[in-house]
Amino acid sequence: MKIKILLSFLIFYFNAVNAENIKINQGEVFKNVRCLICQGQSIADSNSEFAQTIKLVIRDLINEGKSEKEIYNFLIEKYGEWIVYKPPLNSNNFVLWFLPYLVFVSGGVIIFSLSKKS
Repeated sequence: MKIKILLSFLIFYFNAVNAENIKINQGEVFKNVRCLICQGQSIADSNSEFAQTIKLVIRDLINEGKSEKEIYNFLIEKYGEWIVYKPPLNSNNFVLWFLPYLVFVSGGVIIFSLSKKS
């Protein structure tokens, strides 16, 4: 009897943990989507009609059970990569992702070589 109660508790606990992991924070999604009208604001900060419409679309997608990745992919297909603040890594924006690291390492090498010469 104790084992059945323990197993029931564990099953309930793991289902609750999985439900928390699946739940999407819509505020986080709103912050990661750029308003195309305001140019510099996320839809969370914007009050434009476009931002309000996209918020409704995102809420509908969340209610349909879509994941964050699926929501971002839907928006990218419809509006292009510029709409998300964190574009996916691909051949088009490879330089965008790795240029800061390249500059940082190059600067370190230059500073190291200059300090060795002195």
